Amino acid sequence: MSGKNPANVAAGLKGTLARDDVSDEAKQNAQRRLDEMDTNTDGDYSSHTTNDSAEYKETSARQMYEKEEGKNEGNVRGGHKANLKNPNTSEESKEHSREYLEDLEDN
Repeated sequence: MSGKNPANVAAGLKGTLARDDVSDEAKQNAQRRLDEMDTNTDGDYSSHTTNDSAEYKETSARQMYEKEEGKNEGNVRGGHKANLKNPNTSEESKEHSREYLEDLEDN
């Protein structure tokens, strides 16, 4: 797992566990690797989930907002504008983009 983000690896393994079309053997392997990661990372990846829960969306939005700091503001603004027009984006994500753009206009 060298060089890989443990949170992303854990999310992929959790996704494997959640899928119906994955073999029992693959699920057992994924669970074993998650258990090993838990002891190696002290559960550092635990805030990441692989479902569409409100907690996951809130975590993702918060992470997205935190990552925006220090980035090219024009690119970030363009990304939020594109998000508002994307039919595949959740309403929560669009609301976050609206709020972000409104905050930029207020400042």
